[in-house]
Amino acid sequence: MKLSTFIATVAYSGHLRPAPGTWGSLASLPLAWLVAYWTGYIGVIVLGVIAFFVGVWAVKVETSGKDNHDPSEIVIDELVGQWIALLPVIYGANMMQADLLALWPGWITAFVLFRFFDITKFGPIGWADRRNDAVGVMLDDVIAGVFAAIGVLGFAALAHGL
Repeated sequence: MKLSTFIATVAYSGHLRPAPGTWGSLASLPLAWLVAYWTGYIGVIVLGVIAFFVGVWAVKVETSGKDNHDPSEIVIDELVGQWIALLPVIYGANMMQADLLALWPGWITAFVLFRFFDITKFGPIGWADRRNDAVGVMLDDVIAGVFAAIGVLGFAALAHGL
């Protein structure tokens, strides 16, 4: 077992078919819950930043010497982006001292919006993806996660009558 492969594929979830990116995003949900449960939103932020930089390293190692800069089995970028999309939900639960899963509509919204932005790759998401390097692999999902987080905030405002 290569450490870079284990990290890049998020414990091999990127090898699931069809739609490995979706499987990677799904695999990141219970991991986000565990981190948030034990450390709160600050832990999700800190470990998300660490996952970004470790992900850049793992992607570089896994794609070195290959033509494909973003093979479908690499899903560490989905984990980072999905965690960003979940931050408003996790922060809200922490601030309200609510159970993390009590805000389950937010989890679903974050998942759906992140997958939408990650798949469509419009605007700056596509720009980052076209970098054709390890940073671009990670960065397009960071941007998709930010867009999804903004969408989560918008839907939360609508749901709560703001």
